[in-house]
Amino acid sequence: MRDDEYVGRITLAQVAQQAGVSISTVSKVLNGRQDVAAPTRVKVERLLDENAYRRTTRVAHEAPLIELVFHELESVWALELIRGVEKVAKANNASVVLTESGTRQAPGPEWIEGVLQRRPLGVVLVFSTLPAEVKRQLRSRSIPFVVIDPAGDPDPDVPSVGSANWNGGLAATRHLVQLGHRRIGVITGPEDMLCSLARLDGYRSALSMAGLSADPELVRYGDFHVEGGRERAAELLDLADPPTAIFAGSDLQALGVLDAARLRDLRVPDDLSVVGYDDVPLAQWSSPALTTVHQPLRGMAEGAAQMLLRLRAEEAVATRLELATSLVVRQSTAAPGRR
Repeated sequence: MRDDEYVGRITLAQVAQQAGVSISTVSKVLNGRQDVAAPTRVKVERLLDENAYRRTTRVAHEAPLIELVFHELESVWALELIRGVEKVAKANNASVVLTESGTRQAPGPEWIEGVLQRRPLGVVLVFSTLPAEVKRQLRSRSIPFVVIDPAGDPDPDVPSVGSANWNGGLAATRHLVQLGHRRIGVITGPEDMLCSLARLDGYRSALSMAGLSADPELVRYGDFHVEGGRERAAELLDLADPPTAIFAGSDLQALGVLDAARLRDLRVPDDLSVVGYDDVPLAQWSSPALTTVHQPLRGMAEGAAQMLLRLRAEEAVATRLELATSLVVRQSTAAPGRR
């Protein structure tokens, strides 16, 4: 297929003329080449976007790949997402390529240059935001994208998949309240991430429904990792009036809470109840086995990959998919003051 075989009101030659560059320069931009000055690249990308410049079919060197993008790959929940995307990819004779975006939220420039060269079937991004320029670049190559658990409130034109985070926070906290806990700490995720805030809102709502006040002293923002959970739990447990229960916004943070409790000779659940979030496989093997909120990570990943392929086929799809969460009660929670 030639570079000028596109659907739209403009040809490659016309883009070059309007941008004041050569046809070869426009071709380099289309192919993700790095030897184009940034201002020129931006000008060409905007012309392509404004004129609905789209490929009509896959070019010969496009790979049957689904690109799965994380800001980091050092988490057990990442493996669950990978398995979900791989299941859909395998069923559609495609492979999965894993990349790191280079920044905690928005993909970095090195990543976008690479993906434009690889030309995958589509891109699934985790915990991400998409700058307008990145969206333009992907769309001008007809590379669809879907975000799992977007970092912020996604724009209406950004397809996304998530879970019922507010309901999860509500269920976790309500469980502790029903056990008799009245002083409940919470360690959520980063305060600039939508899922973290939704879980925190669920926690506050459960307290309000029970006629309890949300004490700001008992709220901590974490990073979803073990060490962060340990550090934030230490802050809570060293208070003059510590909580009798802690709701952690991820299972990894909950493991950090368990460790902080052990270091203070606190027994779980006799002295402290702990609830996690995600229900990753290791949650049931912790000691004690972790009460947690089941988040359908594989289902979210499968849904994102299926949505991506439907977008690739230019089928009509809903731009937001939200899956249900559920509470899984194990041995890390009990009524307060059992000893």
